[in-house]
Amino acid sequence: MFGLKKKLALYGFNNLTKSLSFNIYDVSYAKSQKEKKEYIEYIDEQYNSDRLTQILCNVTDIIGAHILNISKQDYDPQGASVNILIAEGAVAGDNLDATCNQGKLKQLKSETIHAHLNKSHVTVHTYPEHHPDNAISTFRVDIDVSTCGEISPLKALDYLIDSFDSDIITIDYKVRGFTRDLHGKKLFIDHDIRSIQDYIDKETLKHYDAIDINIFQANTFHTKMMIKEINLQDYLFNKDVEDVSPKKRLEIMDLLRKEMTEIFSGMNIFQEEN
Repeated sequence: MFGLKKKLALYGFNNLTKSLSFNIYDVSYAKSQKEKKEYIEYIDEQYNSDRLTQILCNVTDIIGAHILNISKQDYDPQGASVNILIAEGAVAGDNLDATCNQGKLKQLKSETIHAHLNKSHVTVHTYPEHHPDNAISTFRVDIDVSTCGEISPLKALDYLIDSFDSDIITIDYKVRGFTRDLHGKKLFIDHDIRSIQDYIDKETLKHYDAIDINIFQANTFHTKMMIKEINLQDYLFNKDVEDVSPKKRLEIMDLLRKEMTEIFSGMNIFQEEN
């Protein structure tokens, strides 16, 4: 569990900025144009701005922040965005936290909703798309959580992973700036961290291959994760695995794994084969 072992004695406000960038990819098989269209429609409905707003409200609660303002938008033809401005402590006259917790998001609905934390924010953007040739559809979610003070976005990692069908996960964590102790000494980080993986549930990690790229001198941490096992039924959109021949199952599994490997590596490894 993340947290300071003891409260730091500081000259003023703890103005260290802790930024978490969390990207997940969900990969599916949808062959026909009709299936591809229905997949995009399904994703847009499943992860519309109302549901994304509730997810970000929960993230705000988990990290111990308070909401100042919310902005949200559904896009045509696809995708959605939510942005929340948050504060480390309660804000006088603020009732947005209660609104989120009581499930009354419709009261806030408008063309655009922006959510702010005081000096901090939480944002989400979705990007559903499909491959033009090989029947692979991909749903990407980008989430950024930036906080100032003692609260940490790392507390929300497990919840975010569980909130989406996460086949590939890319996580960046950076601590920026400095604060000062009572003697004026600069403090460039206020907690111990060796790897982002230390803040992810061990049972969750068992299901992924994971690698780290860390720059400790710059307080910059990077983790990439890819699902180990593929249960084909979970990746077929509107199709039963029993209706697919054994040979075709192997072909689809190969396509899915190739797509995941390219996303995980950030390279078009199999481009010439497609």
